Amino acid sequence: MDIKIKKCLIEDVKELQKISVITFTETFEEHNTQEHIKAYLDKAFSIPQMEKELANPFSRFFFVTADGQVAGYLKVNENDAQTEDMGEDAFEIERIYISRAFQKHGLGKHLMERALELAAGLGKKKLWLGVWEHNDNAISFYQKKGFVKTAEHSFFMGDDEQIDWIMVKELD
Repeated sequence: MDIKIKKCLIEDVKELQKISVITFTETFEEHNTQEHIKAYLDKAFSIPQMEKELANPFSRFFFVTADGQVAGYLKVNENDAQTEDMGEDAFEIERIYISRAFQKHGLGKHLMERALELAAGLGKKKLWLGVWEHNDNAISFYQKKGFVKTAEHSFFMGDDEQIDWIMVKELD
């Protein structure tokens, strides 16, 4: 499998929206109502919202491709773009999603390595993320990569409160 990572540019917004909707839906549709999923997708992954995020100088998106096909993506944040105030020495992985058809092929590992490289290059001291408490596969992956649960926060799908674990990896 030929795996590549490519930085997303503003002209990639439609492809980014497509993979975002696919991967979010695959991950969460069986645990949420269709109304909540649709409302979240319409808000979080609208073209104007995605263009705004792509234009933010403190956020970056990357596609991971497998044999030329977009298989997933990474979104990282620093400074004011972080979704929680974790300090200036922190770097956030806000999204790391792989389409179900491409899971278990090491693509997530490639995206994680890119996030680590970016954080190190910026002199950050810790890498952090939020992960749904029932996403056992993702939690296991993050733990294998050295992340430790340090806190929790609420994430709302409509009026349904869900708990995300905050996981942190200290960097050398």
